[in-house]
Amino acid sequence: MRYLLDTNVISESVKTMPNEVVLTLLEKHQNEIALAAPVWHELNFGCERLSTSRKRRLIETFLDDVIRPNIVILPYDDRAARWHAIECARLVGLGLTPSFIEGQIAAVSIVNNLILVTRNVQDYTVFTGLKIENWHTQQI
Repeated sequence: MRYLLDTNVISESVKTMPNEVVLTLLEKHQNEIALAAPVWHELNFGCERLSTSRKRRLIETFLDDVIRPNIVILPYDDRAARWHAIECARLVGLGLTPSFIEGQIAAVSIVNNLILVTRNVQDYTVFTGLKIENWHTQQI
């Protein structure tokens, strides 16, 4: 594994007008990508909030038939929880209040030595040692 995908990256695959660069990079790196369990939660939570519709069925199929069997979902485990606690204590000491779920995703990325791929780079820059890429702004 090389990349940990944030929710806004993996969800490009089911958008009506997806970012073509992101789709190309997803295909190119398909054997090097993983998701964090908190991202899996966000994807499922978003789907569960939708009313019964064609869109919901499409997303359910994407989650059950594409994501689940083909992409490793890494746990938010004891190592990630420890890093997250230390990092949040540091940030709170600086007067910052990081998003809990973004902290979880950052922790999974750090403890697995993966590059976090996200469109929301600014949300993650407070975390120490995190490697970040934004495929939404890359050129191919």
